[in-house]
Amino acid sequence: MSFTLATWNINSVRLREPIVCKLLEEHGPDVLCLQECKSPVDKIPTEAFAALGYRHMVAQGQKGYNGVAILSKLPLEDAGSKDFASLGHARHVAARLENGVTVHNFYVPAGGDVADRAVNEKFGQKLDYLTEMRDFFHADAPQKSILVGDLNIAPREDDVWDHKKLLKVVSHTPVEVEALAQTQDAGKWIDVTRQDIPDGRLYSWWSYRARDWDAADKGRRLDHVWATPDISAAAHGSHVLRDARGWEKPSDHAPVFATFDL
Repeated sequence: MSFTLATWNINSVRLREPIVCKLLEEHGPDVLCLQECKSPVDKIPTEAFAALGYRHMVAQGQKGYNGVAILSKLPLEDAGSKDFASLGHARHVAARLENGVTVHNFYVPAGGDVADRAVNEKFGQKLDYLTEMRDFFHADAPQKSILVGDLNIAPREDDVWDHKKLLKVVSHTPVEVEALAQTQDAGKWIDVTRQDIPDGRLYSWWSYRARDWDAADKGRRLDHVWATPDISAAAHGSHVLRDARGWEKPSDHAPVFATFDL
């Protein structure tokens, strides 16, 4: 069985329903994981997605912020969700495909603007969230699993437009990078995107603040696709759909794709 999966921080699934449909129509991933849906589950425009063949969904929602959803052409069963760091936020949902693969969809807290938990509660929440993710995967080692989402950290030097300038900027600070590395190591997760694209600058997010995001190209790779070692070798075809950042009324993130032959 071969299937293609995409992950995308959509920054409001209702506001950006047209470009979700555009992605589904033109690129047709079998599974699409969305973050920052900003919608209760019952308000997600499922009819439009079902009309395009995406009749299956598991989701956790909230009014106005957070929210994660997994849309699929393939049958899914709900594999649960966890409230990491006890924030009361809809930031994680999991689903299991008929082939036994479990897909975890995460939206890790952004962490605010100051990289110091003593003065910025949001940064502390981010670190606590990652710690609980780490402990979760230590306690229950994942198998035949894929982890995707907006992890809000660009870990490598070539995952940001300027490593030195961003070392003190939330999303690329050493403490965050180390926390993400510990989480990844806990589940023995393989970074599928960098397995396929090992070298060179690669981004999935460009700020709305840039007048010309494409020309400035001051991006960060905040969106990730990981897999457990038992299936990571089956992954290929990873790419970022950069063009989607330039679609009408875009998200500030672009979708990240990977295909698995299992």
